[in-house]
Amino acid sequence: MPELKYLIFFATLIFGVPIGYFLALRYSWVEKLVFFLFIFFTCEMIDINFYSLEDYRGSSRGFEFGMVDITMYIVLALVCKRSHQYPVKWLPPGAILYLLYFIFSCLSLVHADVLVYSGFEITKMLRMFLYFWIAFNYLQREEQFETLLQSIGLITLYIFFLVLRQKYVNGLFQSMGPFPHQNSLTMYMSLLGALSLSRLLNRKAIYVSYWFILFAMASFCVLSTLSRAGLALYVLNCSIVFFISLCLRDKQQKEMRKRKCVILLIMPLVAAAGLYKASDSIIERFTSAPKESKISRILLAQAAVNMANENIWGIGLNNFGHKINDPYPYGAHIPVEISRDGSKRGLVETAYLMIAAETGWLNLTLFLTMLFYFYGKNLINIVRLKNSSLRYIPVALAGCLTQVYLQTTLEWVLKQTNNFYQLMLIFALIGAISKLLNKGERQAIDKHVEQPKSRQGAPCVTSI
Repeated sequence: MPELKYLIFFATLIFGVPIGYFLALRYSWVEKLVFFLFIFFTCEMIDINFYSLEDYRGSSRGFEFGMVDITMYIVLALVCKRSHQYPVKWLPPGAILYLLYFIFSCLSLVHADVLVYSGFEITKMLRMFLYFWIAFNYLQREEQFETLLQSIGLITLYIFFLVLRQKYVNGLFQSMGPFPHQNSLTMYMSLLGALSLSRLLNRKAIYVSYWFILFAMASFCVLSTLSRAGLALYVLNCSIVFFISLCLRDKQQKEMRKRKCVILLIMPLVAAAGLYKASDSIIERFTSAPKESKISRILLAQAAVNMANENIWGIGLNNFGHKINDPYPYGAHIPVEISRDGSKRGLVETAYLMIAAETGWLNLTLFLTMLFYFYGKNLINIVRLKNSSLRYIPVALAGCLTQVYLQTTLEWVLKQTNNFYQLMLIFALIGAISKLLNKGERQAIDKHVEQPKSRQGAPCVTSI
């Protein structure tokens, strides 16, 4: 049977990509479907591993290839086909920072004892950059952002019904949706919930009930994970979206005040009802957490710091799960009774310390610089998109990125494939919106030069 799975994937690659490409060129609905799948397969991973070590406890366990890669190649072909109309930008905003982060991660291989583990992570990082590059260069027109949001709405529906089945049919105490862990679901839903809420608050007369229901569904999924940090950070995420939306001042926002006031009154009541319904599970989750878990987090963090301090390039990309165990000394201070078993210890819970341990403090600095670069660029987009119908997207991303960055201090799930893909999609969105703004300003300047006597207003992206 494994041979059949490889046969199906290679047949899809060889025949599916060209067929999908030619159909997408001919039919707009096929192109929209491909782009939907381009996003959908970041949550529902359908893939194979050409070589895998499933027993290894690391952030990557094999050389992955999946349906998301198939859709990437189709969208890449579309980008290349239209390069005469929409010139390709080889280095999107933030690309240099990511490539430096990748190079310094590769330098850590000098200390990696098991190179194949590092190879797993390197191939994943290359796939993430390709995904980011393709998404950035594909998003060229405002209507494509609308397609993206409709896709995210459908994905929210899919995850909601999957969580509903897990919770009430399968009886799972902590739902995880299509993800490997409930924390992965919480982080993934941070974007979906924030976009639904921001669209509801900042976009007039666009299916109000539909987006309110989607926001409620996303919130239900987060609540069903019973992730303590995830719940608190999701509330912070939504609060940031709400606060920024209330502070915005432009023509469109004046017409939205009544809706915001109504939502401001309704949301606490709905949230209170949901918390009351799930109060028993929430209380049990908060009171039953083992003390050993907290102790283990601290001890693993100490081990990560020791690894980073000892080696300027770290102990080797994706080698933490190997070197935390015997015969290496880094985990010797962790008692056997709080290990998963007598010989295997876990991974440090914060992705930041994992990066420092595996690739060094300097590379962590590069990674943080990249994160804050995109965060700052997104805040600039909020200001520059005044009077634009797209302004709700950077507003949502401000709340979402805050949750993702803070949650990453507590968990390493950002390095999981699903959440890594979503982060690169967010970065591509930020860069694409900046590109759209710059294009709109250039068009406004050109128009002003051609017609110097006409009255000119401030450049606005809605004219694109």
